[in-house]
Amino acid sequence: MTTAQHSRPRWLRLAAGAFLVVFPLLAAVPRWDVLLANNPVYPLALAAAVVLGAGLVVTALLPQESAQPGALRRALRIAATAGAFALAVVLFWLAPFPASPEALAAIDSDDAVTITDTRATTTYEPTDPTAATFVLYPGARVDPRAYAVLARRIAESGSPVTVLKCPLDLSLLCSDPTPHLPDGEPWAIGGHSLGGVSASTFVGGDVPPGTGLVFWASYPLSDLSDRTDLAVTSIHATQDKLTTLLDVSLSMPKLPPDTVYVPIKGAVHAHFGDYGSQPGDGEPEISQDEAQAQIVEATVAALTGLGATT
Repeated sequence: MTTAQHSRPRWLRLAAGAFLVVFPLLAAVPRWDVLLANNPVYPLALAAAVVLGAGLVVTALLPQESAQPGALRRALRIAATAGAFALAVVLFWLAPFPASPEALAAIDSDDAVTITDTRATTTYEPTDPTAATFVLYPGARVDPRAYAVLARRIAESGSPVTVLKCPLDLSLLCSDPTPHLPDGEPWAIGGHSLGGVSASTFVGGDVPPGTGLVFWASYPLSDLSDRTDLAVTSIHATQDKLTTLLDVSLSMPKLPPDTVYVPIKGAVHAHFGDYGSQPGDGEPEISQDEAQAQIVEATVAALTGLGATT
């Protein structure tokens, strides 16, 4: 083998490294404010991928060893390269849907609601709390700030609201929400889409009688049909093609018989937040404001029904 042959770049490794640099940058640059405002796991993963990708590019351009690698070493290299490609694609897919300007404008304290936005949560504290606390899990890959308009309106009705910020914007990876729940006062937990699944999992254990569970375009993972300690409300959109009416219907046997079902006629999956349209969703037949007014009304009714705070 000649020296020239020794100096050839390893093209598969070079391509994998380039993917690990380019894909995370494509995910990060348009969403830089989202990454700085929310849970740090995703931006740290992107940064690690870029560093790993740059390392692969550099090593791919270095002269090759004279000896040919054995079959096992060659197989491990191929597996590692395939893993790098897969990691780049997954990180790109995990890029969140950014909150709209309307949602970002709603994260501003006033005389009625004090808002505290950190990398772990956004809390909406009414000046005069009169109803149950509400803890909300966001939908998968949705900027948690996208729920600001809805959360603010719920808080204005008298309910303190906490929107959780989960690693990789996946509610199933969220930490225990117990620290955000009041002691000795009524509370409800809920979520949008995958967030509702996480909320139902959390209340799968012992909870105080009269605890609320609020689904936004979602349904439970396990059977809660015999739970007399839960006050369940299922708010869903009739034009939703991601959590369909069939999905809601099939989940009914898993919920208590006294579950309250609130269909939002003409609404879609993305109406439960302010983050633009979502691939695979239906076509809306009502406006965002009309849909969200009904979502807030139904949620406030569920929280008020849990009783006034002391």
